[in-house]
Amino acid sequence: MSKTLVKRAFKYRFYPTDAQAAELSRTFGCVRLVYNKALEARAAAWTQNQRRITYGDTSAMLTAWKKTEELAFLGEVSSVPLQQTLRHLQSAFSHFFTRRARHPRFKSRKKSRASAEYTRSAFRWRDGRLVLAKMSEPLAIKWSRPLPVGAEPSTITVSRDSAGRWFVSILVETSVDHYLPTAGAVGIDAGLTTLVTLSTGEKVTNPRHERRDRQRLARAQRALARKQKGSANREKARRAVACVYARIADRRRDFLHKLSTRLVRENRTIVIEDLNVSGMLRGRQARAISDASWSQLRSMLEYKAAWYGRDVIAIDRWYPSSKICSACGTLTGSMPVSVRVWACRCGAIHDRDVNAAKNILAAGLAVTACGDGVGPTRHEPVRQPSQPPYQG
Repeated sequence: MSKTLVKRAFKYRFYPTDAQAAELSRTFGCVRLVYNKALEARAAAWTQNQRRITYGDTSAMLTAWKKTEELAFLGEVSSVPLQQTLRHLQSAFSHFFTRRARHPRFKSRKKSRASAEYTRSAFRWRDGRLVLAKMSEPLAIKWSRPLPVGAEPSTITVSRDSAGRWFVSILVETSVDHYLPTAGAVGIDAGLTTLVTLSTGEKVTNPRHERRDRQRLARAQRALARKQKGSANREKARRAVACVYARIADRRRDFLHKLSTRLVRENRTIVIEDLNVSGMLRGRQARAISDASWSQLRSMLEYKAAWYGRDVIAIDRWYPSSKICSACGTLTGSMPVSVRVWACRCGAIHDRDVNAAKNILAAGLAVTACGDGVGPTRHEPVRQPSQPPYQG
């Protein structure tokens, strides 16, 4: 069985001591400060002199900042996370210059993710015990699953979410066994009531995690609104709201992991639509679309397919998959969203979502065989009133 060598991150929750929490909080603050000052310096250099500053320049600036009386506290934390945040800023600008991302933004103390990255020189790893730089005790990690046998961490990322939970992400290089060969192929039509409809006819119901906890979330948000700004009680109420959001996100992520793993294991080829989710989030269905998290599902499918020797194909978002008869190829002129079952002139009766999934699969297989931009043959719509919904 073939294997793929991948870099894989294993994320665990840990429970720091008071001293460790204080040290990590200081490190988070210093990382954010260095990032913002370096970003400010880059922006000023370009605005005033049309000059680009490199990572080496910002690294020299960091050394100079540590020597000043105002920023001498930067020398009290590990230097590795500070250097790593400068590397991340350099990568952000590289993506911006190649038009793969927007311009880097300043990090906020309240809204940005609190994290710090440690490379191999800034931590000790021995017999499953992890000790970070500037600390004398190992982290109390809850090992929810074992690391691969013989794996040696190359990078450690420590983070704290808005609910106050601490996590450590351990990056290792390991080999992943490919799944057993299969000839299965499936087309996937994404939806809201039904999260995904497969070309096999199977429908996966949308759990609607946010809707299930909406009453609890509203109650926590009302309690937060009543608290005085800046008070300790407001901070407790804010954390209660964050805990509800964390619960929703955790359950959604767990469901999508299980679904994506099953789809990748059972099928050699997976065909999806290239949906413009960010554009859809500007409409009236934004809350439901955000809860469905189609982008996260696609991301999981793509990286798992790369790991396990499968293929994911994304077809054009403008492909009229719902309007084409999967039996005869006739293109229907118009079909409102309210129409869920319809009858074609050829006599075929279609479930809208299942028919769309079958057409998505056909278009994806055509792309595989003939190249991008190719779809199944279809007839142009006849200039007559559209077919009425099936009433049988």
